[in-house]
Amino acid sequence: MNISPREIVTQAVDALWLNRFRSALTILGIVIGITTVVTVASLLTGLRAGIVTFFEEFGPDNIFVNRVSGNPGTQGLPKERKRRPIRPEYAPQVEALVPSLVRTSVTLYIPQFVAGRLIKARVPGFESDNVSIIGTTASGFLVAPKELREGRVFTPDEAARAEKVAVIGKSLADSLFPGGNVAGRFFTLDGAEYRIVGVFEGAKGGFFGENPADSQVTIPLHTAELRYPGSNEYIITFQAQPGRRDETMDEVRAALRIIRKVPRTDEDDFALTTADQIIAQIDSILRILLLVSIAISGLGLLVGGIGVMNIMLVSVTERTKEIGIRKAVGARRGDIVLQFLIEAVTLTGIGGAIGIVVSIVMTLLIGALVPSLPSSVPASAVGAGLAVSMGVGIFFGVLPAVKAARLDPVEALRYE
Repeated sequence: MNISPREIVTQAVDALWLNRFRSALTILGIVIGITTVVTVASLLTGLRAGIVTFFEEFGPDNIFVNRVSGNPGTQGLPKERKRRPIRPEYAPQVEALVPSLVRTSVTLYIPQFVAGRLIKARVPGFESDNVSIIGTTASGFLVAPKELREGRVFTPDEAARAEKVAVIGKSLADSLFPGGNVAGRFFTLDGAEYRIVGVFEGAKGGFFGENPADSQVTIPLHTAELRYPGSNEYIITFQAQPGRRDETMDEVRAALRIIRKVPRTDEDDFALTTADQIIAQIDSILRILLLVSIAISGLGLLVGGIGVMNIMLVSVTERTKEIGIRKAVGARRGDIVLQFLIEAVTLTGIGGAIGIVVSIVMTLLIGALVPSLPSSVPASAVGAGLAVSMGVGIFFGVLPAVKAARLDPVEALRYE
């Protein structure tokens, strides 16, 4: 007597419904485990998408020279902070030694606290302390071009004269001038008055949906140097010819070692970075977070798997006589094993499906409540969630299935 897989699944669902409270408690661990890993994977996927877009805006052919490693503006490791500063005069010196460069820009990052005070931007009636300042050469707008919402960028002549002109980010413009029409107006930045020549479009990507460029004020490099003579966090951006970035990077490294007189046996006392290298570093961090979430969810799956094995062992005991009858009329051991394995997989599969639905709802809810936290449910996470839940059913269902298959039909028929 053979039972089709469809009939086995129907029997399994009927058994679950007959003991629905017990079954619900059994699959709860599966639901928790799958919900945790799929939700975390969804949030990390959305977060990564925003970060990748953010750093891709830096330019695929650009090479960043910084005193410390990491993305521009970071503090780096303690030992790196002891390095000599990067000097703006390195830019023309490297250009003279590396003919494969297209153009170069120099950027000076101003700390948000200067002389113990927080930098603020003001206009009559409005004020914002969510502001950062960078000074850059006019070539910076060509090395990493950005879209303008209105106005223009400052010219090389304005930069050479160290004029107090600025291009500001979208968020800062909206905070200071809610009515719009920002280009050509004046504002006070850290006690000095600047004329706004342009406003950038909203930047793409970012961290948790926020892009620091949207609250940034970009002023000419010489203006920043005169205004903040104590600042020395320079970053030089070298734009390589398309397809020659890696080759150019080696040439820039060799040129900088010569300029900075780094001994041949010593390691670099500066950092060369590209956008994809920064993305790779962030990917490694996100992978660690995902592995931690998998480890945590694994505890829930373990508890759920033990519960599945327990309920299947109870089911074998309760259905001993049924197993004996099936064996007496010709059922083989493989048929019995298959029946109970399918029941176990059905049990965990239902738990996995519920966990995926819950995780999708949670992801959408988090995205709605916290718009700054991007979220996206990857199909791979959904598929992996179902596969893992069914795998748990197979793993923890083997013992009960084998126990059922080994029952002696005569003894099973006598069981009461």
